[in-house]
Amino acid sequence: MVENWGIGFIVAQRWRTVPAQRLWLPAVNSTHGTLARHLSRGRGARALRAQSTITKSNIPPHILEKAKATPSEKLHNRVHHPLCTLRKIIEAYFENELGAKQGRPPVQFAKFHDLPPIVSTRACFDELLVAPDHPSRRPTDTYYLDEATVLRAHTTAHDTELLRQGYRAFLVTGDVYRRDSIDKKHYPIFHQMDGVRVFADAPSEAWVLEDLKETLYGLAQYLFRWPKNSEADKSPRTSALSDADAAPIPVRWVDAEFPFTRHSLELEVLWQGDWLEVLGCGVIQPDVLRAGDVDPAKHSGWAFGLGLERLAMVLFDVPDIRLFWSSDKRFIKQFQDGVITQFQPYSKYPPVYKDVSMWVKDQPEASDGNGSTSGRLFHENDLCELVRNLAGDLVEDISRVDEFVHPKTKRRSICYRITYRSPDRSLTDEEINRIQNQVRECIRLEMSDVAELR
Repeated sequence: MVENWGIGFIVAQRWRTVPAQRLWLPAVNSTHGTLARHLSRGRGARALRAQSTITKSNIPPHILEKAKATPSEKLHNRVHHPLCTLRKIIEAYFENELGAKQGRPPVQFAKFHDLPPIVSTRACFDELLVAPDHPSRRPTDTYYLDEATVLRAHTTAHDTELLRQGYRAFLVTGDVYRRDSIDKKHYPIFHQMDGVRVFADAPSEAWVLEDLKETLYGLAQYLFRWPKNSEADKSPRTSALSDADAAPIPVRWVDAEFPFTRHSLELEVLWQGDWLEVLGCGVIQPDVLRAGDVDPAKHSGWAFGLGLERLAMVLFDVPDIRLFWSSDKRFIKQFQDGVITQFQPYSKYPPVYKDVSMWVKDQPEASDGNGSTSGRLFHENDLCELVRNLAGDLVEDISRVDEFVHPKTKRRSICYRITYRSPDRSLTDEEINRIQNQVRECIRLEMSDVAELR
């Protein structure tokens, strides 16, 4: 059974328009250069922790290092890598197949896959109509360099700027960054592709929506009917369909709600017996067009977005998102440019489990007679970030295994189970015990205001 992972437009549903608590982010004076020097010296650990309110960057050094990698080093640009192959297949559909399938002249989509990941909060949130109190703005969810600059949380952050530059049909692929939970399907860095098309002469929204659905239906058929190869058969393919009469992949449209589109939809395909969410899309909001210096009285347009990793996990049968970052030749050599090859597991290293229990402050306390509150609260993303900073890709999963509320004090206790496992080698007890001791010490020092070890 394939889970609905939310791998579309917004991934993990974090951009849907839902109520949220107020985010306060005080002014800071950090610059990118100063921050890089600060992190490279390994100073200011307390400044690196994730907080409900921050005064400095919450970006760990290993995240910043990947963000500063050259375009050629990015996974979606590495030839033969599954993410690069998937990007090229999708781009090929828009370049070679779209016009022919619709009986129209070819549409020239500009392609961008080397835009820098450091963007303004204006581009990432404001111009996309993300509400000031939306949870995606919180520093528990997003990596801030300072109050006005973030590591992009989605490739949609480039849409308005490209519109201002005069582009009316384009695809943007890039690495995006989010503070998130830890399991086999989540990683703080992943890759997205956004697509935008704007029409002149202001066609009706109903017409734009039908054009969008027709376009993305064709993309789903093109992508999910691409030949799947075994390790022994790596012949490159230039077309998705070897049998033109093959039965179409069943799809369905599900109503959704995103800040920057209306008539929003999610596209799901029937895959291995279950419905799998592939992407999200919709008609671009007029105010987003205005932010891109496009007159909504004269233009209409659509946009879509999808997550490459989780789509690649399904098509290439990769069981753990960390494997995409592997430098192990047993992983790398299985793949070839232009070919969707089913991943063959090469190891089954055993997990190592460690539990940590703590009293947590996860409910606000009134600070004055008016009912206002102060201080940050415990957030699981903070714990996950702390553990990942210490263990790196050796941590496979963090999950709640027990919790209770003390009947007298009303304090909440939570027990988390940390699963350590490398996809490439066996771990030693000594190595994991050392990391676990560091985890406990960092919880004691860095989260003392919201957690107390038991």
